[in-house]
Amino acid sequence: MLEGSIPSRPVYGELEIRPGRLHLMVADAEGAEAILDLAASAPSDFFARAHIIYIPKTTGDKFVARLEQLAPAQLYVGPSYEAALPRLRRVLAAAHMGLQVYLAGTEGLIGRAMLEATQVGIPHSAIQTEHRGSTARRVQCVHCKGITEDVTHDPFQCAHCGLHLFVRDHYSRRIAAFQGVRVDAEDPGNIPESVERFR
Repeated sequence: MLEGSIPSRPVYGELEIRPGRLHLMVADAEGAEAILDLAASAPSDFFARAHIIYIPKTTGDKFVARLEQLAPAQLYVGPSYEAALPRLRRVLAAAHMGLQVYLAGTEGLIGRAMLEATQVGIPHSAIQTEHRGSTARRVQCVHCKGITEDVTHDPFQCAHCGLHLFVRDHYSRRIAAFQGVRVDAEDPGNIPESVERFR
């Protein structure tokens, strides 16, 4: 579990069974383990009302067969978040009162999927989240507004404008990203050694 350092920093819990008409579960990589852990305490008919969207880390992922064994109403296994996005949007657009949303896996996936859910009117406080796997960050450059995915080092070079950025703990729910600010703004060229902070 990740610790919050400032108020905007996301805090994650553990997924738990909640009553609902439909259970939408979105996970990537090790996030599948959170769904499988949830299954251990689920009623026998729980997954008959579940729609699972899963983005594995690699082809031949070890979790796909185990998710299939849960016999969910629908299971989508996609190559990337971008490929899964149209399906996620369709499910959210067609949802009725009683939808329960469960997000598990990396911070990037949780943030982006939560943004989609809140845009259709689901309050962020009603969405369950559980962090599993990598702590690599999705970071927006405050200078060019470009977003770089899977940032592991701090400072890092913006993939869009090339500035060297310090990764702040400030998180924006509106764009589902942490903020990166120019590390040498006051002393151009004075760039500290990049250190792996997020794995």
